[in-house]
Amino acid sequence: MRFAPLFPLLLVVISLSSRLSNAADPHSSDHGWQKQGLMFKMEPGVLVQNFTSPAEPLQDGRWRIWCSLSGAQRNKNLAFAEGRPGGDWKVTEAVLSPGAPDLSAPFAIGGVPEGWHLVQGVHVKLPQGGERLYFWAHGEGVVRYVAADRMSDAGDHYRIVNAGAPCLYHPADRAVGGPAALEAELLRWAKKVAAPLEGEALASGKLISNDATNVYVLPDGTFEMYTVGLVQIPKEDPRFQPQDNIPGLLRVIDRLTSKDGLKWGNRQRVIEPDEKDPVDQQFYFLSVTHTDAGRVGVLGHYRLGAQTIDLERCSSADGIRWERMAREPWISRGGEGSLDGYLLHAPHAMVRREGKWWLFYTGGNFSHNRKLSYGPEHRGIFLATRPDLAEP
Repeated sequence: MRFAPLFPLLLVVISLSSRLSNAADPHSSDHGWQKQGLMFKMEPGVLVQNFTSPAEPLQDGRWRIWCSLSGAQRNKNLAFAEGRPGGDWKVTEAVLSPGAPDLSAPFAIGGVPEGWHLVQGVHVKLPQGGERLYFWAHGEGVVRYVAADRMSDAGDHYRIVNAGAPCLYHPADRAVGGPAALEAELLRWAKKVAAPLEGEALASGKLISNDATNVYVLPDGTFEMYTVGLVQIPKEDPRFQPQDNIPGLLRVIDRLTSKDGLKWGNRQRVIEPDEKDPVDQQFYFLSVTHTDAGRVGVLGHYRLGAQTIDLERCSSADGIRWERMAREPWISRGGEGSLDGYLLHAPHAMVRREGKWWLFYTGGNFSHNRKLSYGPEHRGIFLATRPDLAEP
């Protein structure tokens, strides 16, 4: 049995005039970035994001942008878009099945239990050959980060390899119990009773994460991961923000490592708010670009008061000690009424191509708590480029 998406193949055509009307001053310079405007968006009711997902160069100036689709009237699912800036983009959605992947589909993932919905895909090439997709799986009692390896055929066909022993768990996952929550110092889940299915492992507190996760293959063939850790605070703490969707929990950035990309450990806290940050500052994600001069990070600069997310630059020589020199948006959101007016989400990494750096990112027109928006909720994929990563 297989369960296919509502629209397994979607063609998105956005004219140049409509693309640019939704961008904030496109083709202008912004902290050294040259904004190229909106690349594509989906039809009303379908939200697209390339949050944590890579952009991969293709031939003839074309790109593949891995992405996720969601919406109030549809399930989350993985997809990829192929096209070129200024042209049309074809979006191909994954066909999911609990058994073997559907080899007749252009993009298929097998080993997916019924009722699981996938989001925030990370595509990597494995050091010993082959390819892997990482993603968050949501379902009844399930919120976990799993991996699917590419099959040996010539198509984009993958199969989940660790559904019962995932890379990470959200606190709401059925395999998380009170002891794991206490290990993670999350007292609000201290009385939670784990209910894993037969054959599933109990969660470790060291593998509990909130959401946004990026995985990278290092030159020595090992793996590093940057994910969001949670720190519980009492209601009387000034950092407690009742307008947030998880009040009383601070989002910070942790790093883990792995030899095989499946079993993770060596968890370290690498970025958290300090005395120089506003009281409502949290960090929603960390996207990392590995360069010859070290790691350049795009940090999710989340302000709970305004319910906005910006892209902040940071840097590191070793992935553990991070410098935040500017502590301000590296690239601006759109103005009032813009499609990118409230939320910016970073991709997996920036890409060096044709003598410049390319940053495809997601813009959203609604606040994080969804109480404010510029019209009906929508998202689009935007592009900015720059010649180098030096500060102007």
